[in-house]
Amino acid sequence: MVTETEFTFAALTGSARRHIRVFQIHQFLDRFAMGLTVAVVALALTDRGMDLFQISLLFGVYALMTMAMELPFGGLADSIGRKPVFLMAVVASLMSLALFLSTRDFYVLALSFAFIGFGRALRSGTLDAWFVETFKAAAPNVDVQPALAKAQWANAVGLATGAVLGGFLPDMFGPVAERLGFSVYDVSYVASFGVMLGVFVFTMLAIVENARPLSISTLKHSLANVPSLTKDVSLLALQHPALTILLAALAFFLMATNPVEVIWPTHAIPMLDEGFANTVIGVITATYFFSVALGACLSPYISRIFQRRHAITLAASFACLAIVQIALALQGGIIGFVMVFVLYSVILGVSETPASSILHSHVEDCQRSTMLSLRSLIQQLGAASGLVLAGGVAEIYSTPIAWCVGAGILFVAVVLTLILARRLVSAAES
Repeated sequence: MVTETEFTFAALTGSARRHIRVFQIHQFLDRFAMGLTVAVVALALTDRGMDLFQISLLFGVYALMTMAMELPFGGLADSIGRKPVFLMAVVASLMSLALFLSTRDFYVLALSFAFIGFGRALRSGTLDAWFVETFKAAAPNVDVQPALAKAQWANAVGLATGAVLGGFLPDMFGPVAERLGFSVYDVSYVASFGVMLGVFVFTMLAIVENARPLSISTLKHSLANVPSLTKDVSLLALQHPALTILLAALAFFLMATNPVEVIWPTHAIPMLDEGFANTVIGVITATYFFSVALGACLSPYISRIFQRRHAITLAASFACLAIVQIALALQGGIIGFVMVFVLYSVILGVSETPASSILHSHVEDCQRSTMLSLRSLIQQLGAASGLVLAGGVAEIYSTPIAWCVGAGILFVAVVLTLILARRLVSAAES
């Protein structure tokens, strides 16, 4: 195994530094467009006459479409190129936003959410794979984890900024929208549509990828090869112990943490004054994204403490998350809850890039997008399982008990990552 050089931004070549900056801008814009609707999606659906059951069904449509299409489109990106598939994802997002703005009908909204899932599946593992491959070419044998952390920071800041602005726009321009016959929340969706158009143009101009032959026959051949690519990468994950253990650990990680990320507003609202509860929830949502971004910034420094042994860093992050998740469950006042939740979010940000670094070091370029899609699929399955489990426990007992159960699941992930660390050390010594 080749020893990696420690990352130093100033020591990188000009092309490597430029590559990181371009991807940071791209990630910020893409997530900014998404963030504009994050804060208001439930309110916009309620304003369109949807009840809570219908809203849950719509998110179910999104989840099913994403999981069904995740692996096939990862394989397509490996075949025809990352940039074309990402552009298809942007088109799907634009169609979703246009459908949402055009209707109040449940079935058309379901189609809109299907396009969101379609676009999510198309996005998964596309430009992330392009970024890693191009960085490795521009900076051979340099640790990629700090570069991934810089991209994740831009990602989280884009989401946070979009969430803040997405909540502010309806209050500022909502009356104008109503006078024109639209919903106050449509303002945020129109803004998201405009930014998404900008993402399409920026991708066309700034993302440079070696052209691959693309024709109808090539596309048909690539689609025909998708099952083979999916089979190969699935076998790779099963046959390579490190990848198998990593994916299992990530599944348990999402099973434990996703219920916290989804349910926390319902747990926090009773702690707030009804007059400004929704505003505070919006601010905390933005704080969550900024905290994740801070964690991403700190990740390379924390990794250095553990001598860039990414599996050990991941195990330590999971252990800290388990302890903080228990502390979060025990909070009864909003000040204490927010302080612990910020710490929790920072650790979530720290935990992302060590896992990505391990995965990228074990995958060849020709299978990178498919493997990232497989990772996303397994994480979504873990997240969905965790939501079902946490919902049942919370219904019978309480939300804090459900979160404590999740903390126990996180300790399973800790054990798996420690086993992974031993295997990686053995592999490096052999």
